[in-house]
Amino acid sequence: MFRSLLLFALFPVALHAQNWAPRDSDVLFDQVGLESLLRGTTITFFDDGESKFFEDGRYTYTYANNGGTGYGYFTVMEDSTICIEFVTGFSRCDLYVTDTDGRLIIITASGDRFPTRR
Repeated sequence: MFRSLLLFALFPVALHAQNWAPRDSDVLFDQVGLESLLRGTTITFFDDGESKFFEDGRYTYTYANNGGTGYGYFTVMEDSTICIEFVTGFSRCDLYVTDTDGRLIIITASGDRFPTRR
């Protein structure tokens, strides 16, 4: 029992990966492609929130209208996902895909889809 609790504590986001539901038309990234697309860039969502992926692995998410900023560190995984460990101790992994129009879409572990601006 203790061992399974320890494993859950060490890998909380891995259990959620199975809930991602990419569409048949979504195109997944390999690790190198996703890394080169995002490292050192900023992506903007339709609500004007911004995710910044710094060259050194730092990550920030700034809410629209200067609604505050979350700070953390990101890791690009092999399965078209990026995992972020926030300085608050919260962590999450999201699936990154492109849709049929070539737009970058972020899919949360619960299956919510967030398109980005071009």
